[in-house]
Amino acid sequence: MQLTAKLIQLLPLQTGNGKNGQWKKQDVIVETDGTYTKKVCISIWGDKIDASVLQPGSMLSFDFDVESREFNGRWYTDVKAWRVQPAAAAAVAPAPASGDSYTDFPPGDMGEDLPF
Repeated sequence: MQLTAKLIQLLPLQTGNGKNGQWKKQDVIVETDGTYTKKVCISIWGDKIDASVLQPGSMLSFDFDVESREFNGRWYTDVKAWRVQPAAAAAVAPAPASGDSYTDFPPGDMGEDLPF
């Protein structure tokens, strides 16, 4: 999933030691654009944390996963970013080549062999 939003707050950096070694996590609060703005807390883990990009007031593009887990009968949801970049950089990302699409058929073959 992807979200472009304005960074409004950096929460304190969290660090610790786990079974796989040291870890660090940066939670950020972003605000979406539009008529009904929403605030979202996004977690950024490990080497994905780039302090030069995480400047309050900047527009950022987040690629993220949403995951829920149950603990003691309650459900908790995390929004974990796996890529963070300035919104302008995300807009100039190269588009996939036209031959990479699954809907492209060879000339004369419109996929009529489908069973439905």
